[in-house]
Amino acid sequence: MPRIESPDTVAAADGLLGVVMLDTRFPRPLGDIGHPGSFGCAVRQWRVAGAWPREVVGSPPALRALAPAFVNAVRALTAQGACAVTTSCGFLVLLQDVLQAATPVPVRSSSLLQLPALLASAAQVGVLTISEQALTPAHLLAAGVPPARLADVLVQGVAPDSHFVAAILGNAPALDLVRAEAEVVAAALALQARAPQLRTLVLECTNLPPYAAAVAAATGWRCLSLLDDAVLRAALSSSSAAAAR
Repeated sequence: MPRIESPDTVAAADGLLGVVMLDTRFPRPLGDIGHPGSFGCAVRQWRVAGAWPREVVGSPPALRALAPAFVNAVRALTAQGACAVTTSCGFLVLLQDVLQAATPVPVRSSSLLQLPALLASAAQVGVLTISEQALTPAHLLAAGVPPARLADVLVQGVAPDSHFVAAILGNAPALDLVRAEAEVVAAALALQARAPQLRTLVLECTNLPPYAAAVAAATGWRCLSLLDDAVLRAALSSSSAAAAR
């Protein structure tokens, strides 16, 4: 499988984050999990050939058929020195257990993995996703949400006919960031209109963090993504601290 390296990953692997990438061509602005500068640390990416966005999001059987390729990517990144591994698609949470079993380093396949801890201190948590129809209870259960708390996760999708969804799931070569931001904010406001009591929003889609500040400004909510994942941050911090000693 081909890999994509950011310029600062050829040196030591201290604090190196591995990112398993779908096979995409759409633009990835800063903040997108697939942008090498988003985490502020050394990143090594591994693209899984044939892992197309629409199939990975919309077809669990197609995703599971790619499980061996995703496992290979996780193992390869671990062998290259990654102290933690994440992915460029939150729907890979369905493979969380399989991917974690493939490596001794932490694997965080999706921002949805933050839900159990959030639900421990909140009555309800919102989720903004690229596809409300495709995000099922099976994904939430795979993320560790207790069955009794499934109804406390309020899911909102970006409009299916939006430019943002068409560009990402259609793997388009161009993305209008201004238009996409307006569509993402509109989706968040739609969720707020039906659930004004929410205080925290998890951004499932790894292409959503570039618009997190705009969503937070429009709603007043705390917006969380893989960039805020405590397990990833702890692994990167521990690795860097160990290297400094």
